[in-house]
Amino acid sequence: MIDAQHSLDVLLELTRALTAERSLRKALTLVSEAALELLPGDHASIRVLDHTRTELLSGARSGAGVGNKPVRHTPGKGIAGWVVDRGEIARVKDTAQDERFEPRPNQGFDIQSILAVPLWSAGEVVGVLAASSSEPDAFAEEHESLACLLANCAVPPIEKARLRRLAVTDPQTMTFNQAYLLPGLQAVMQRQRGEPSQGLSLALLDLDHFKRINDQHGHAAGDRALRAFADTVRSTTRDADLVVRRGGDEFVLIMPGTDRASACAVADRICSTLREGAIELPSGAAIRLTVSIGVATWNGDETPEQLEKRADEAMYEAKLHGRNQVRFHEPTAPSSEPGR
Repeated sequence: MIDAQHSLDVLLELTRALTAERSLRKALTLVSEAALELLPGDHASIRVLDHTRTELLSGARSGAGVGNKPVRHTPGKGIAGWVVDRGEIARVKDTAQDERFEPRPNQGFDIQSILAVPLWSAGEVVGVLAASSSEPDAFAEEHESLACLLANCAVPPIEKARLRRLAVTDPQTMTFNQAYLLPGLQAVMQRQRGEPSQGLSLALLDLDHFKRINDQHGHAAGDRALRAFADTVRSTTRDADLVVRRGGDEFVLIMPGTDRASACAVADRICSTLREGAIELPSGAAIRLTVSIGVATWNGDETPEQLEKRADEAMYEAKLHGRNQVRFHEPTAPSSEPGR
């Protein structure tokens, strides 16, 4: 039995919180947490898509299994893909008996039943809100109505945040775009100013000999390689880390709360993961990539441009010394000028 007053209180609090929240990721987290309060599941997720509805723009999860890496959205696949394609509610009583359900290895939690509803905006599906339970037949028809009500309350502020996020998203790699780099870095610095002990590091990543891929395999292969590289960086970093495509085959990784040792360890991990894996191209050929990375740690006083310049210089050092490696640029002493 649904507690109507409790449900109303949760929805009102969510609406108030979403009105003040500009970050898409945080807004989505608020919604997934509300879903667990309203629905009888042990895991909830919400995903919003890019303008093509084929790529995951952002998402959030709450409850069981949040420590595991989320699965990628695959158009037309799984319950979420079905909901996006059909624009219909999916209520699965027993996943073992539903051919739409696709088990994922290393998921980290059991799924026996699912309730998933589409997020509608301007006449099209822009995402999916879902809850799952380790018990079969956990969701009733009344839960469908409640999930739809939650989605309707959440969509307007989420759509505003989604459009803001799309404006600073590189459509090819789904990373942030160059327009986001300096403002995004400035925002992180503002949050950490006064607490420099937390650490803030920047890595500039440049793929080695990338032009050869376009020359030998074509631009479609180059696009595939760039997306695969961005996926590699995302899979080896935290959700708090921000991946930005500066242009061409150059990327920037903003790492809040990260000191020199940790930042260099992350960069080394990206290097080794990339060179040990192979990327399959549209032609069926497989290639291996390497990357040169320059790392710089903020001294607590520099501007975004100054920190980026030091990371850039370290990256060129990596190139000069043979590529496929990490170089660190020592921080300069903070300025003692008044007002700085």
